[in-house]
This record gives sequence, structure tokens and C-alpha cells, in this order.
Amino acid sequence: MTNQNSRKHYRVCHLCEALCGVEVTIANEEVVSVRGDKNDPFSRGHVCHKAVALKDLHSDPDRLRRPMRKVDGEWQECSWDEAFQTVATELARIAGVNGHDSVAVYLGNPNVHNWGMMTHGGNFYGLLKTRNRYSATSVDQLPHQLLCYLMYGHQFMVPVPDVDHTDYLLVVGGNPMASNGSLMGVPDFRGRMKSLHARGGKLIVVDPRRTETAEIADKHLFIRPGTDAWFLLALLNVIIEEDLGDNAAYQDYLKNWDEALESVKAFTPELAESMSGIPADSIRVLARELAAAPRGVCYGRMGISVQRFGGLCQWAIQLINIATGSLDRAGGSMFNLPAVDLVAGPNNRPGHFNLWQSRVRGLPEFGGELPVAALAEEILTPGEGQVRALITGAGNPVLSTPNGQQLDRALGSLEFMVSVDFYLNETTRHADVILPPTAPMEHDHYDLALSVFAVRNVTRYSAPAFEKPEGAMHDWEIMSEAGNYLARALGVDPRPSYPPTAILDMGLKAGPYGKAGGSEFALDFKTLAAKPHGIDLGALKPCLPGRLVTQDKKIECAPKALLEDIPRLLQARAEIEEGGLLLIGRRHVRSNNSWMHNFRRLTKGKPRHQLMMHPTDAARLDLSDGQRVKVASRVGELSVELDISEAMMPGVVSLPHGWGHGRAGTRTRVANKYPGVCVNDLTDDQSVDVLSGNAVLNGVPVKVVGLPG
Repeated sequence: MTNQNSRKHYRVCHLCEALCGVEVTIANEEVVSVRGDKNDPFSRGHVCHKAVALKDLHSDPDRLRRPMRKVDGEWQECSWDEAFQTVATELARIAGVNGHDSVAVYLGNPNVHNWGMMTHGGNFYGLLKTRNRYSATSVDQLPHQLLCYLMYGHQFMVPVPDVDHTDYLLVVGGNPMASNGSLMGVPDFRGRMKSLHARGGKLIVVDPRRTETAEIADKHLFIRPGTDAWFLLALLNVIIEEDLGDNAAYQDYLKNWDEALESVKAFTPELAESMSGIPADSIRVLARELAAAPRGVCYGRMGISVQRFGGLCQWAIQLINIATGSLDRAGGSMFNLPAVDLVAGPNNRPGHFNLWQSRVRGLPEFGGELPVAALAEEILTPGEGQVRALITGAGNPVLSTPNGQQLDRALGSLEFMVSVDFYLNETTRHADVILPPTAPMEHDHYDLALSVFAVRNVTRYSAPAFEKPEGAMHDWEIMSEAGNYLARALGVDPRPSYPPTAILDMGLKAGPYGKAGGSEFALDFKTLAAKPHGIDLGALKPCLPGRLVTQDKKIECAPKALLEDIPRLLQARAEIEEGGLLLIGRRHVRSNNSWMHNFRRLTKGKPRHQLMMHPTDAARLDLSDGQRVKVASRVGELSVELDISEAMMPGVVSLPHGWGHGRAGTRTRVANKYPGVCVNDLTDDQSVDVLSGNAVLNGVPVKVVGLPG
């Protein structure tokens, strides 16, 4: 019998980059179920386990619903006015005495999944004009965005595989079966790969672990962590030396192509074999297959970004796709054209690189942010410019950035800290004030950032499913009001604030499908809001050279910064201590960084936070399956249960990212039931990709020994 108080609500799941459409059934103002929206033009009814957890997130009793202030070490609820006044007074005091750079800002991964923080964050922390800004970008995709800025002129000119039309997909260091795509929004990757196989295509995976994606691939090759640059450049050289490619279509807008190829001639398949472990003959076969495919594409993701040569890896992939003629070609590596255009729209931000450096170590900025590997030392190192206060927005860097134990200590030494977050977690426990926004289904949503990476052009607006609770504030309202208080305290004018829907309306009208552009869609906010399932804007289409943002409208194939980094690669040796192992991360479809561990339906079943190791390494070290072991690196050690698995490459071990919730002072059930261990208690804050400053989270030297009992 149908509940007469029930209703259907349609929205986009914001919990990962796939952007799946969901159908939410609500009865008596409670979420009854979350299912895939079969009428969504992009995800077509597909959802993963995470989407179901939207129900748990909405009703989670651990979620903060009122501002919190720490008084004599104890948390107390307070009014919004008291919270804002405290924040403004303290930040203005510290900035006034020590300079604005003494206040740092860290923005977590959820910011790009939540448009209120994106549209209005600058109303608050932008008033400080601090150069100490950090984000999850530099433990993730920084090398990718840097290369797109250097080659194509814009940090969001990021090509993605046209998976719906390709017939040869080479994935290096990516696991879209678990991530649903990363810098490649691709819901139902399994279904799309079935379609690839049905049209006679191939999926090839290169990874130190036989991942979930490798399990469905036609071929999987193990590769030693941190050696992907040798492999990729050797692949490029085979294509060039054997004259396998065809990039004649780009000749009018390629710049310094010959110089790029000349600079990497030393990287032969034999050299790549000695470093990576992939046989030279296998490299040649892959190069020939990729070049011969009518619609082939090479794609690389986390595994090749968070390592010592992440920038060179991403550069090599761009050169490979240019060499094979796959760039900007159907079935190849193509550019999305989103409805709100971050590349060619008004107020777009192409980016900039190395305009300033971090105070202690001299790491380069990118797009106004410094590498987060430098944050702890900027807090702990005395002197002019020392960070004394911190603003965090929806982030948990204690778990998600390298040497988390050191950052944990550093946060405890701050004079003041404020967090915009609705959880008391491993990071926000250090705050003096926590400002909790409404839950996702209590506010509306439009994906401004991640639509750029979708493998199809779509646009969807999600209205709120529930009224805003009395006394609650949306994140954009928090940012605007905190900015008003801070402006008064600093004696400056506040920034104007408009509802996000007004900004969206302007962006849609000015975009490529908007009324101003004369598009057949004539998009504006009213038109889009009337389509609860969204609007399909069509397949990816060629757009070069017109969409290039470089000054001369050419692709810069040999950026100076990349050429200068090649000697570092040639001189490097991936040697490890005798008896040592190389540590890599791991992701699971039920997790998204440290977000999703507070819900039993996502954490139940077989433990996923074990250390994976190959049987030959376990035998050599006299270890047994399920045994507790000690894992130690330069910066720390931890105890964890061992999972012996042939899915690992010999000499490599793996721990998942985002766990480690056992620290005192958190207010979440997960801290007591499913704590796991934090892989970033082992990763090294001093180890970065020298070119970009991105943290090295893969290929970390560790030692493993058994523990008694």
C-alpha cells in the first residue's frame, strides 16, 4: 500500500566524480530509499554503494547541527553570532599582529563536490589575501592540472578518455572500477567496458596491484611503483622510432614537438624494463597496439600523479596521445564542454605557477596554492611568516596528507583554528570553533567543477530535498556571514553576496549552451530547474585549436619546466634498502577518502584496511595471513593485520587511504568500531615531486616485521 505522505526526489549524488543521478524516496520527511535514476541521461540508473549512504549521512546522529566552541578544552554549543564574532576577532587579531600570511587556509576534497563552498568561500577567507593556501589538490591531481596549464593554457583544460567510443583503453595507475573514474567522470564503468568489448575493443591496465579494473581487463602488467615515467616515455619512443603515429592533424598548432621528442630519446624500452620490471618486448607490443587502434587512448591517474615524477608522467601521457593522433579525436582523449564554462566563461582562472614559494622549503605555488606537504613545517618553524592560525573547509588533512602525525602535533600548537565542517573528526578536534553547514539533501547543488571531467556533456541541477532546519545555515551563508564579521573586524568592505542560483543563472546564460550564445538549448536556471533528471548535451566533440587558452593558440609540447626536470629522472634510481618494500595506496568503491566510514552499510563485511602483500614476500619475511605486523617508514610506524594476496606485485605492499579514525577527541562511531590505520602516518612530508610539489604517496620505502601473538 502506497504511503500517501511519500514523494520522489531526484538529484545528483555528490559523493564522487561519477555524478550519478539518484531517485530518493521520502516518507514522513524521512529518507526511505536511494536508488539509481533510470531517466538520468548520464548514469542511466547506475549507482554504487556510496549513493545509498546519502540516507545515512542525512540522519547521522554524529553530524553536528549547531555551532561548537571549545571552552576550557570542552566543546559547547553556541549561537551563530557568538561563533562568528569569535572567529572574526581572533583571525583579525592574529593577522594584525603577524601579517595576513600568518593565517593559513586548507580546503578539503568535498569543496569541489559542493558548490556553496566554491561560489562563496572567497567571501570569507579571500579577505585575508594570505599566500598560505592549501588544498587536497597537492595530494591528488596537481601534476595533471599543472601539465594542462603548461600545455593547453588552462588548469581545467583536462582531456578525458572518450570511453563510450574508444576501442583501446590503456589505463596506467588508475582504478575506475573503484573510483567510478577520477578526473574522468564515468558512471557504470563496468557496463561501459562491456560495451567496449562488445565492439571488439580492449582494456589494458598497468598497475603494481591487480586492481578491480585489472580484473576485468584483457591484459594486466605489474609495474614497480614510481617508475611509470620510464615506462611511458619508452612507449612514446617506440611510437616515434617505429613511425607508428599520425599527428598530422595538429601540425598547424603544435609547438616545439621535435624538441620534446629529442629530449626523451634516452628512454628506451630496455632502460624502462630495468627500472619498471615491464619487459621491453611488452612495451613495444603495447605501443604498436595503441598506435594501431583506430580509436585508442592512454589514461593515467592517481598512481602516476602521487609519485616522485608525477609531472613527467602526465606530460608523457599527453605526448603519447598527441603522437598517436588520439587527442581531440572521437574515441580518444577529448575535452568536455560544460554548461557553465570554467575555461572560456567569465571570471575563469587559467592558473599560474611558481609566482611564490613556501617560506621554509621553497616549494612552488600553483593556482594560488602551496603544496600541503609544507603545511606542518610552516606551522612548526618559528620566524617571520610562521602560520599561527588555520581555517579548514570540509577537510581532514590529518588523515589525508603526508606525515599525518606531524600535522596532528602542529595543529595542536596553533593559536586559533576554525573549521567549516559537520563532523568532529581527526582534524576538526583541534579547532576552537566549528561551523557546521546543512546536510547535502538540505541544500541544492550544481556541479561546477567535476562536470569538466565527465565523459559526456550533461547538465543537472539538484533542488533541496528538505527544508533547511530551523537555526541551520547553508555553507554559502556561513561563508558570507563569516566574511561580513571578518570584514568589520579588519576594517574593510565585505564582498557582495548573491545566492548560488543567481550565479548559476548567469553562468548558464553566458555558457556555450546558454541564451547569450544562441544555443538550441537556450539554457538558464529556470529552464534547467524544470528538468529534474537533467539535460543531455551530447557526446564529446573535437574543439581544437579554438578552445586552446595559450597565448599563441598552440599546444606547448616542451614546457621549460618539464625539460629541466628530465635530468632528475635520468639520474634517479628506484633502489630500496635490502629487505625493504615499496608502499602504495588503495581505494575501494565503498569509500571516498576519509568521508564514508561512519556508516555501517559501507564498512560491514570483510575488513578492507589490511596491509596487502605478495606470498613470496610473506614467505621471505616468515609472515602468515591474518598476522599482525609492524610497518615502518622514515617518519613513523603502525601495527596492522596482514592480507597475503597474489594480487600484489612482489616487492610491493598496499594500505588503503582515508582510514585511521582512532584518535582521541573525535565524536564519531567509526572511531570506536572501524578505526583502521592511517597510511599517511607512513608517507613522508619531505618526499615530493620536485617539479610540482605534489606529495609522494606511492612508492614509499617501508620495512615490515611480524609482531608476536
